[in-house]
Amino acid sequence: MKSPRHTSTTRGFARASGLMQSRIRTATQSRGFAVSRLLTQWVETVGPDIAAISRPVEISYGRQGIGATLVLLTTGAHAQMLEMQKPRIEERVNAVYGYRAITRVRITQTAPTGFAEGQAVFAPAPPPAPRAPDPATVAAARRTTEGVASEELRLALEALGANVLGKRQRGT
Repeated sequence: MKSPRHTSTTRGFARASGLMQSRIRTATQSRGFAVSRLLTQWVETVGPDIAAISRPVEISYGRQGIGATLVLLTTGAHAQMLEMQKPRIEERVNAVYGYRAITRVRITQTAPTGFAEGQAVFAPAPPPAPRAPDPATVAAARRTTEGVASEELRLALEALGANVLGKRQRGT
């Protein structure tokens, strides 16, 4: 009996994360981050309350290579709150590394406008407000779906038609 042949579902394509992995590793290691997951998953690592007011900027190792210092960037108003959270931050970051890699957390304060690297807003930007559909587009979609007997299907098709026609008008 022949075993079934495994066919690839990617059709020769590779994930973007796989293609960028070596460049990301090089960039993060130059800043001391042996585990890039600390940067990419900062919110999951320390929690949303701490991640909203801080960013990891560097990990520096001691002369013997034992015990590293994690440097966090925050605004002046939040530095005291982070100071009280240092043991919690240390514990959660070490959980990412899987051993006691971080022995000290240092907090760097900056103005709300920040230095060149610190100008990024700590909180994520709010999502854009949805646009109201053009009444003429909605009317055209309604005319197109007049003959559909099922009310639910007609409404779904009407919404789809309004989206498609609206995109064609905007040229996207």
